[in-house]
Amino acid sequence: MNKRERVDAALRGAEVDHVPISFWGHSYLREWSAEGLAEAMLENYHTGDWDYMKVNPRASYHVEDWGATLRRSTDPNKGHTFTHVPVSGPEDWRRLRPLDPHTGVLGEQLESLRLIRAGLRGEAYFIQTIFSPLSVAKYLVGNRPEPVKASIEEHPDALRRALEVITETFATYAQACLEAGASGIFFATTGWASADALSRDQYQAFGREYDLRVLAPVTGKAPFHVLHNCGDNIYFDLLADYPVQAISWAATLPGNPTLGEGKQRTEKAVMGGVSEKTTLPDGTPAEVAAEVREAIAETGGRRVLIAPGCSIPPWTPKTNLEAAAAAARAPQPEAGQPS
Repeated sequence: MNKRERVDAALRGAEVDHVPISFWGHSYLREWSAEGLAEAMLENYHTGDWDYMKVNPRASYHVEDWGATLRRSTDPNKGHTFTHVPVSGPEDWRRLRPLDPHTGVLGEQLESLRLIRAGLRGEAYFIQTIFSPLSVAKYLVGNRPEPVKASIEEHPDALRRALEVITETFATYAQACLEAGASGIFFATTGWASADALSRDQYQAFGREYDLRVLAPVTGKAPFHVLHNCGDNIYFDLLADYPVQAISWAATLPGNPTLGEGKQRTEKAVMGGVSEKTTLPDGTPAEVAAEVREAIAETGGRRVLIAPGCSIPPWTPKTNLEAAAAAARAPQPEAGQPS
């Protein structure tokens, strides 16, 4: 199997020669230009010989065209810090206007996708990260959930006005990503679809409604859309029917289903299995390999893609990534044989 065939088979639950695997993370020093981001993503892809690529742009790219400014990190292990945010009070939600996805920072990201497409030469799928509208709202106030929660309670109409604008912008941008060559969208909720953040009713009203409207224009138009649900205590079943081919989550965090349990609760492929906050950066290669083998065993190696639960730390040991890859690509025991 080639890489695209392997991912296609995994997504539809067919037999694979080995379970597809990929890992991704930020390149804080290089992610500030289309060329730098593309180079970093291609370097990571080739170093790991991964089966697919999740593009990991700077998290603030969604809000810079609305006026957010940041101080760039000079530390490869630390992210950037906001110096100005577009929304500092409830009235600012109403001032947002839709963006043209082909200009500014959004246009820069599209150019990065075109460079990645050229670099991959059709060898593997690659998917672009887009945050949910509620997640974008959080970055508009400096990546702080508290002002957004306050607006849900005290100024819901103003927040809804902003979510409408954000949804319109990124529904259009998602289509532009496919036109630039992306194989799909990695749609990230950044912790909002969790009992730790909102009630189910609140996420239904301020999350799911807008999520589905971003995804609608690209549904059925790409082979590899992924829903990513961050954090603990996630509302797995509330998002299990989103129009994507795979669902990604941190299956080892408290309150979350394991990959095997999640597979029983959705018809989508499941993605994850490796603890990016603990085992991957701090464990031994043997411990990392054991997590990969467990993820494969509990899913039967079908309808599963091995991945971290979220972006991996820049200081993750190369030996641990190599151990994960080797475990995913090792021959699997036949049915009835000990694992």
